[in-house]
Amino acid sequence: MTGLRKGKLSPLAKVATKPLRMEKSRSESSGKLPAAAVIVAAGRGERAGQVDGPKQYRKVAGRAVLAHTVETFLRHRDIGTVAVVIHADDDALLKQALGSLVERVTVVHGGATRQESTRLGLLALQEENPGAVLIHDGVRPFADAELIDRVIASIDENHGALPALPVSDTLKREATDGTISATVPRAGLHAAQTPQGFPYAPILAAHQAAHRQGHGDFTDDAAIAEWAEMPVRIVAGSPDNVKLTWARDIAMADQRLSPSINAFPDVRTGNGYDVHSFEAGDHVTLCGVAIPHTKKLSGHSDADVCLHALTDALLATCGAGDIGTHFPPSDPQWKGAASRIFVEYAVKLVRSKGGRIANADVTLICEAPRIGPHREAMTAELSDMLGIDAGRVSVKATTNERLGFVGREEGIAAIVTASVVYPGELPE
Repeated sequence: MTGLRKGKLSPLAKVATKPLRMEKSRSESSGKLPAAAVIVAAGRGERAGQVDGPKQYRKVAGRAVLAHTVETFLRHRDIGTVAVVIHADDDALLKQALGSLVERVTVVHGGATRQESTRLGLLALQEENPGAVLIHDGVRPFADAELIDRVIASIDENHGALPALPVSDTLKREATDGTISATVPRAGLHAAQTPQGFPYAPILAAHQAAHRQGHGDFTDDAAIAEWAEMPVRIVAGSPDNVKLTWARDIAMADQRLSPSINAFPDVRTGNGYDVHSFEAGDHVTLCGVAIPHTKKLSGHSDADVCLHALTDALLATCGAGDIGTHFPPSDPQWKGAASRIFVEYAVKLVRSKGGRIANADVTLICEAPRIGPHREAMTAELSDMLGIDAGRVSVKATTNERLGFVGREEGIAAIVTASVVYPGELPE
């Protein structure tokens, strides 16, 4: 494979574009250097076999390994340009692998070695001249935002950053005859990972110097930085951030990223029902919204019948009793209290157990007041209390056709259903 000189772009390459952001990135607001990324994916991956092509284009969970990797960096708020370095023959493979994501990356043809491919990727960023650059293996699809955050936070004008894990295995040095010649002390030893981060200009200069002097045997970019006498800080790596080297690694990644066909998610539904009678007053409070009316609802708190039913529904999803268990009406501290307090308590309890609220469906049963003009405000209040999108909240009302106590306008009833997804699977 022949590298294109001076980081020349592939014919497929386009200037990376991202949606414009009005807010500053975390790195900009914190004074850290704005970062670009170079994803190195020009290898042939012989150790993983060539049955289905280079390993970076193998599919795990229905998508190419490289697509998983690239998307992580495109999504990161502190990463600007993402340059993907590929083999000169792989333009079609890349386009197929990334789909529409290819429009958001800069594509560069690599060289005969990883070191040369990285150098060409760095050269492609010269016009942009970012403050910092992260260099990452295309076949490490499990790097996450927290790991990237740690690396970026440790880069400055004079220091690089290397994510690494302390070596836990006992290390042996092999003699020429195949026997053990020595046990290597593991104190202070670390297994290096990527992304490795550096101030851009110094790491490019180090790569260029190594290239000019014919040093092409560095195994990673931190080694080049060390050779160039650039200090590199070690930051905590991630045990999940494995490099897919062998065919079995790809199979394990597919299993890890693919949902099991036999898995049953732990989705729970809770129902709540409450009713309050009318008494003399000038407004009712429903779903946290004060609505002018000729009467008010009677209750120890603000008598928000909707929020009381919602609290019961949420508590039901984790077997936590009902509203009276946690907020006894006999307790004077709740006299006149805003019922929002009860809902927020139930939300906090659900989240403490790992639950994610999927939706809430509210039905108010009353002859008056009219709910329609206030539905939008009610939805906004519930969305805020529950911490979910307004599209996951439904507020509706019906009459009781003049039947019963509701029909006689003696009170208001509410029925609420809430769905919550908890961690793990539904037990057999």
